[in-house]
Amino acid sequence: MGKNVRIRLVILSGLAVLLAACGGSGVDTNSETTDAMGSASDGLTGSIEVSGSSTVEPITALVQEQFGGANPSVGISVEGPGTGDGFARFCAGETSVSDASRPIKDSEAETCVTAGIEYVELQVAFDGLTVLTSPENDAITCLDYNDLYALLGSESEGFETWADADALGAELGASHVPYPDAPLVVTAPGEESGTFDTFVELVIADIAEERGADETTRADYSPEANDNVIINNLSSNATSLGWVGYAFFAQNSDVVKAIDVDGGQGCVSPSVDTIADGSYPLSRPLFIYVKTNDLGTDEALVAFIDSYLSDEGIANVSQAGYVALPAEQLAATRSSWESVRP
Repeated sequence: MGKNVRIRLVILSGLAVLLAACGGSGVDTNSETTDAMGSASDGLTGSIEVSGSSTVEPITALVQEQFGGANPSVGISVEGPGTGDGFARFCAGETSVSDASRPIKDSEAETCVTAGIEYVELQVAFDGLTVLTSPENDAITCLDYNDLYALLGSESEGFETWADADALGAELGASHVPYPDAPLVVTAPGEESGTFDTFVELVIADIAEERGADETTRADYSPEANDNVIINNLSSNATSLGWVGYAFFAQNSDVVKAIDVDGGQGCVSPSVDTIADGSYPLSRPLFIYVKTNDLGTDEALVAFIDSYLSDEGIANVSQAGYVALPAEQLAATRSSWESVRP
């Protein structure tokens, strides 16, 4: 079984709910579930530490801004060093909330168990990994998984031009060889990032496993934890290549170009619609993980998550440029929270 099975199951389960929700009118704002997610309590004090995914960070930062305006005596820190780094802090007991652009790994969960950290997983949105280049790169409009592996997999180590990948791409049966004879300058998330992990899971791992190669990307590229730096680097090089979460592309579509991705059903552009209906092959779920050990005494944390999952709070998903959950799946997330909420 390929390494990407787990994340695909998470995505497919969410997409099944999406299909069931077609034509729905959204969450009933008069329901008990929504009432339970109402505005934050008055007079709260305390502090909340949030770390993790740079992809989810913009959503959480918007919730922080809303919640902080109503609760100025609660100090909230939100940082986005990457999903892996966030889980390391979370399982060390340093944070109360961990933003994540992938599900927690078994090894990370074991670390939390060993440390006595209990948590609940809450899906808050959908995203689509977006493969990018410069708008000046007219030669590249679509790539399939074999193309991406030939250009970015572990076997592409040392390729300095796109054309250096021609032989490997042809061997793989990639759809878009030959590639242009132009410098291949790659900037993308580093290994601490859930966006890196998801790209490897969805694009690289199965092909590498079949070929007996290392199930990772090439190491000779510019890894960046800051998505805005990735955007700047990609936009400033005419034959660049990299990937980020969809929101960072949507906010910068005037300076970078999205490359369509063929996952076996033809070339598909990333968009809110194609991510929502699952036709874009690099769709993925986004999460927050909440430490539950101290919920009985941490009123500020409870109120913050209430605010996050309220209608006003969850509207920040779309505000940040990501794809909102359908009504039924949002209700399931709220139910998961209610099951642990004091």
